[in-house]
Amino acid sequence: MHQGALTRLKTVPDCRFRLFLLHHAGGTAQGYRPWVRHFPEDWEICLLQAPGRDTAAHLEPIGDARALARHFAEATADLRDRPYGLFGHSMGALVAHEIAHLLLADPDEPDPAWLGVSAWSPQHGPERDAPRHLRTDAELREAVARMGGTSAAALADPAQWARIAPVVRADLGLVDTWRPDPARSPLSLPVSVLGGADDRGMPPSRLAAWREHTDGPLEHHTLPGDHFYFVGRTREVVERIVGDVRARVPAVA
Repeated sequence: MHQGALTRLKTVPDCRFRLFLLHHAGGTAQGYRPWVRHFPEDWEICLLQAPGRDTAAHLEPIGDARALARHFAEATADLRDRPYGLFGHSMGALVAHEIAHLLLADPDEPDPAWLGVSAWSPQHGPERDAPRHLRTDAELREAVARMGGTSAAALADPAQWARIAPVVRADLGLVDTWRPDPARSPLSLPVSVLGGADDRGMPPSRLAAWREHTDGPLEHHTLPGDHFYFVGRTREVVERIVGDVRARVPAVA
């Protein structure tokens, strides 16, 4: 089922838990399709698609994290009628974190029951001399190739690159320009942090800073690999997510 920002490969009536998955910068929701079959049958898995790509290609990309969080909150308003959680990788984790803050601050909204963040930390990193989204086209392509997560064919083909470059710039601009809000209180919900042991941009030491940004239970999983540590071990990652949710969300246990 496609609804622009939302894809449900299978509708699960009376599901016990609904999980929203958010993709990385330059990626699409389709990257999560192989994950869905590993989740419990009584969970409903919803893939969220940022504007400018695939099912949301008709929409202008959004280059601001809090604006994208509001966009997704509006798109999922009818689906927060049962226990639900948010999981995002890299840029997706940043936006999931913003959605959690947005909904927890609204007394009229049911709170998320769990937040999963992969390869991203709210600890602001060192300033870059040349923000990635402002680099030349050739420099941007090189940066995306180093990041991984985008096919070599798409980077090498001029027509494909012309289509994805504006989306990549918007996504990287979202990440590069985001700043933490010093007035915010720590998140008051269970948080699971996942990352790769060899991720140079988001090493385990930086992910450990999550302890300062949540008052709730915190689990930290470090797996072998780099920024895309889950490649080749999707089942293991999903099992860790499911185990953490079941341990912390009574309705799902």
